[in-house]
Amino acid sequence: MKDPQERKFLLAFGRRLADLRKARGLTQTDLADDLDISRLSLAYFETGRRWPRPITLQKLAKGLKVSVSDIFKGM
Repeated sequence: MKDPQERKFLLAFGRRLADLRKARGLTQTDLADDLDISRLSLAYFETGRRWPRPITLQKLAKGLKVSVSDIFKGM
C-alpha cells in the first residue's frame, strides 16, 4: 500500500475494530471463533495489514453487535 492516506485510514480502522472488540470483553480468539474466521486474519485487520472483504466486514459488525457504519464512526 503506497498511498499514505489509505495507510492512515487502514490503521485507524484497525484501532477502531480492536477498541470495539475489547469494549465487549472479547479476545481476538473469541471473536474469530464466533465469526468462523482465523485469529490471524482478525489480527491483520486490527493492525492495519489487510482490509476485510465486504462479507467479513458484515460478520465483524454482527459479531461486535454494531452496524457496519458504526465501525467507521469517528474515523
